[in-house]
Amino acid sequence: QMQLVESGGGLVQPGGSLRLSCAASGSITSANYAAWYRQAPGKQRELVAAITSDNNKTFGRFTIFRDNAKNTVSLQMNSLKPEDTAVYYCQMYLAGIDYWGQGTQVTVSS
Repeated sequence: QMQLVESGGGLVQPGGSLRLSCAASGSITSANYAAWYRQAPGKQRELVAAITSDNNKTFGRFTIFRDNAKNTVSLQMNSLKPEDTAVYYCQMYLAGIDYWGQGTQVTVSS
């Protein structure tokens, strides 16, 4: 059973940057898909960024990275805005199973 642990969240001022990290308890080499989602209070969970096993990734405001050697997936967030405030979740799809982390809080506020 794979476990995912997110880290790197916290309080940041508007315009600042954060890098979130998701550490897997096992190898992610075979993970077909890895992604970051977020959920703000009162809103539905939404996809932030995703990356496949062959490093095809979505392109948006934030950049996702995958390091199979370290079993980590990271999310680089720059130019953060107050509306980016949310709990950020890591997700991986491996061997037919969806795995989720417990989430890390990101708060963008002055």
